[in-house]
Amino acid sequence: MKAIFVLLAVLAGAVSLPARAAGDVDKGKDVFATECAECHSAREGKNKKGPSMFAVVGRKAASVPDATYSDALKGSGILWTPDKIDAYVSAPKKLVPGGKMKYDGLASAAERADLLAYLATLR
Repeated sequence: MKAIFVLLAVLAGAVSLPARAAGDVDKGKDVFATECAECHSAREGKNKKGPSMFAVVGRKAASVPDATYSDALKGSGILWTPDKIDAYVSAPKKLVPGGKMKYDGLASAAERADLLAYLATLR
């Protein structure tokens, strides 16, 4: 009986690992198109002014080949978790002072949640 509880606990943990942001993916795609796509691509290997956002969730900051980064972002040590992405998109200069991203931030928490839901699908 104890083995069953252990197995259920392990399975419950495995099921929760790929949890996505609570936002709406389709709305997040629209937010990306209006707020991010001028400088970032969602396609793997396609950098624009900024790096591709393909597989950004879980990626180390300043690690996309052939993308250019500020010294501040290179030295930040950031791992792009949903919380860090949310903080950065909310106020880039606050999270990475001296960064070169020319974006003041996305104030709407709902739009940020939608954006995070969309970014989580880019794999």
